Amino acid sequence: MTLVGNIFVILFLFFIFGCSHTLLASNKIKEMVRKKFPQALPFYRLGYNVISILLFSLWWALSPKPDIIIYDLAYPFDLLILIPQFISLVGIIWTLKYIDGKEFIGVSQILRWKSGAYREEELDETSVLRIEGPYKISRHPVYLFSIIYLVFHPTMNLFYFLFVLCSVVYFSLGSRYEEKKLVERFGEEYVLYQKNVSKIFPVKPLFRFLIKRFIWN
Repeated sequence: MTLVGNIFVILFLFFIFGCSHTLLASNKIKEMVRKKFPQALPFYRLGYNVISILLFSLWWALSPKPDIIIYDLAYPFDLLILIPQFISLVGIIWTLKYIDGKEFIGVSQILRWKSGAYREEELDETSVLRIEGPYKISRHPVYLFSIIYLVFHPTMNLFYFLFVLCSVVYFSLGSRYEEKKLVERFGEEYVLYQKNVSKIFPVKPLFRFLIKRFIWN
C-alpha cells in the first residue's frame, strides 16, 4: 500500500472509532437502552468503557504503521522534553482527585442498582458540575494534560504523529459535544462557567494574569 493509502486507512479507522465512541456516549442511545432494556442501564457505563477500550485496541492493531521517522531528538533534548510530560502526568493525577473513579468506570452505578438506589433518569452516571482544582484553569483538564503528554515526545514517527493529530481533533470536537449535554443539565450555571474558564487550553486565566500583571499594575 502507498504512503497516502496508509495515511487514509489510519485516519479512516480513527474516524470510525471516534464516531462509535461518540455515538455510544449520546443520550439518544442511552434513552433507547432505557426504554427497551432498562435492566441493562446500570451496566451501560462499564460496558461503554470496555467497548471503548476494545475499539481503540482494534484501531491500533489494524492501522498500518509506516516506518517513517519525523524526528528523533538527541541528548540532552530527549530528556528535556520529558519535563512537560512529567508535568502533564502530575496534572492528570491532580485532575483524577476531583473525579469519582468508581462513577467514571461504571462500578458505582452497579452498586447503586444492587442496593436499590439506582435512578433510571440518571442514565449512565450522576452528573456533577466540577469547577474546583484544575477545572478552574480548564473546563476539560484531562484533555489538556493528555494533549501535553502526547505532543511532547522524544521520538515522533508518522503513525504517532497522526495519532496525536487525531486525538487533538477528537478532544476538541468531543468537548464541544460534551458541553452541549452539560448546558442542558446545568443551564445558566454552566454557561457562566464557560465564560470564565477556557475550554481546553488555559488562555483566559493567562490573559487575565497578563492584564493584571502588566496593565493594571
